[in-house]
Amino acid sequence: MDHRQQEEARRRREAEATLKRVSRETETVGESAIGAAADRLKGHFAGTDAPAEDRVEVWGRRIGRGLAVVAFVVLLIHLVRTYVMS
Repeated sequence: MDHRQQEEARRRREAEATLKRVSRETETVGESAIGAAADRLKGHFAGTDAPAEDRVEVWGRRIGRGLAVVAFVVLLIHLVRTYVMS
């Protein structure tokens, strides 16, 4: 490897390290809070709080939580149609 290639490789490593550091430092609190909330919500609806070896419990939680969302949306539509649009 000649001197030019070594210099190019050194610059590339240095640039990659700088980019990684900048991306770590520029992550705002809001973005990380929103991401954490989204991960918690995804885990909640996936039933990750149930014992993993009990598949019936996991699927029961998933189905129950999914039905709760459907019931909430139906109730919200009903209330809007009844009290806002009348």
